[in-house]
Amino acid sequence: MPRHARGFDTQAAWDHLTRRDRRLGAWMKRIGMLEAEPRWRMTFDPVDALARAILFQQLSGKAASTIVGRVEQAIGSRRLHFDTLGRVDDAGLRACGVSGNKTLALRDLAAREQRGEIPTLRQMQHMHHDQIVEALVPIRGIGRWTVEMMLMFRLGRPDILPIDDLGIRKGAQLVDKAALMPTPKELAARGERWGPYRTYASLYLWRIADFDGKAAAPTNRSQD
Repeated sequence: MPRHARGFDTQAAWDHLTRRDRRLGAWMKRIGMLEAEPRWRMTFDPVDALARAILFQQLSGKAASTIVGRVEQAIGSRRLHFDTLGRVDDAGLRACGVSGNKTLALRDLAAREQRGEIPTLRQMQHMHHDQIVEALVPIRGIGRWTVEMMLMFRLGRPDILPIDDLGIRKGAQLVDKAALMPTPKELAARGERWGPYRTYASLYLWRIADFDGKAAAPTNRSQD
């Protein structure tokens, strides 16, 4: 099976998108070229990242960081895995501020890891992104969007388009000067011309949605 590198050539992506889509290309030139994501080169632990994604859901970054810090202190480790999470019971997690639903999600993640159901980073390097989505969305509390953020920001897969993301849909609406945001189905069709660099197009669509008329300000994502 082919090995998927982490990251892609942003210059090639720029050239492709500005050539294939005049409207998006105009916005890209206005914003400027986005550099490669530095996290593509960083050490990455899929199970730990999924556990943190669960803890960060529906909370501000500050509140979630506080809870994560309490969990790390309770388990005596900065590594969130089945063995370390097993050091604290459900009541202990609740004392850290972890909700009941998130506790169930963490336990499900840990159990699946123990059974060998969570692909390792090495295994992911030989999996198509759709296979990774299929492997991870059965985990309680992990939806397609969360996996897509991992694929984009940590694994550096070049052709991911999160069609349910409101920011991306808003960006596409602004690009096309449309009265309404495209539906996910319409966005998927619209994005066909952006392949095989839909990830890079998505980064610009987020910037476009955030545009305030003077500068493009990045929006924090779950993998930040």
